[in-house]
Amino acid sequence: MTLIQAFRDQAISCAALGSPFMGQLLNTLAENWPQDSALARKFEAFGGDIGPAGHSLPLRVAGGLHALVLTRRDAGLVAVYPPNTPSDADLRDAVLAALTTHAAFMETWTASAPQTNEVRRSSVLIAGARVAVAQFDLPLHLSELGASGGLNLMWDHYALDLAGTRYGPDMPVLSLSPEWTGPPPPVATPQIASRAGVDLNPLDPQNGDDLLRLTAYLWPDQPERLALTRAAASVMTAQIDKGDAIEWLATRLASAPQGQIHLIQHSVAWQYFPAATRARGTALIEAAGNKATANRPLAWLSMESDGDTTGGKGAAITLRLWPGDMTLSLGRADFHGRWVHWAPASG
Repeated sequence: MTLIQAFRDQAISCAALGSPFMGQLLNTLAENWPQDSALARKFEAFGGDIGPAGHSLPLRVAGGLHALVLTRRDAGLVAVYPPNTPSDADLRDAVLAALTTHAAFMETWTASAPQTNEVRRSSVLIAGARVAVAQFDLPLHLSELGASGGLNLMWDHYALDLAGTRYGPDMPVLSLSPEWTGPPPPVATPQIASRAGVDLNPLDPQNGDDLLRLTAYLWPDQPERLALTRAAASVMTAQIDKGDAIEWLATRLASAPQGQIHLIQHSVAWQYFPAATRARGTALIEAAGNKATANRPLAWLSMESDGDTTGGKGAAITLRLWPGDMTLSLGRADFHGRWVHWAPASG
């Protein structure tokens, strides 16, 4: 795949996920990419998949430009970013000028892969955890793989509002109201006894630079995502370790306490692990599941792509429970949590 095609493909995906501005921006970059720039030469050195399932070079560029807007470092960009509605020509001129003026910043910014922490995915985590608790009725020992900034580890501070019914605390730090179809989740209320996460590059939402990185990869014409992220950052207290997810999980599984459900969660993260890592992780979790007991059960909750590359069908929601190795298909959800088709059925 060429970089120009990667820009075009990402534009289609972003537009399908409700961001017309990102579609316009990425198509502008596809049509006007400065091939003779230092950034272009740097990108030519990347091998493998440079699109959204790999290095995500288009999103790295878009994130860097948005960071310049959020920090007000480029007045020309600010003038053409939402809530403004620029012409293609005005957007082109501002973007090309910014890429030249802030060339050093963009080279540094794009050296790291994009990181987001989509808080709206917590709708699925809240509902899925309730299924696990309805089965075992124990507190949760919560572990998250690919936790990024840890915002989705704090879902017990958020409310899930569905058709006038609230699930969660009386005074939540934020409320999530996805377009929900299907029956409501179980009424069982999870209690989190302990929580921790792991990421190859964990971010601290209490740190200004890290929070900028989390918010810059949100899309500029979706301000509600920015507000949710900042609200979630205000209560983030979970420990996020830096390291290999499966090695970290091996230690967590070995030390899981009695009298608690060890709930492993991940959302749109597992699919980015190398195939060998996923196989190793699956074997590790299944081996631990075979040793689970009624007083030390294991639950594996995932919201991950099962082949949809367009975003239209969203991610599959799956819960595996031990002892007994029950696999529950719980439905599907939009990758950004805008909608949830809740359809629990045992497998």
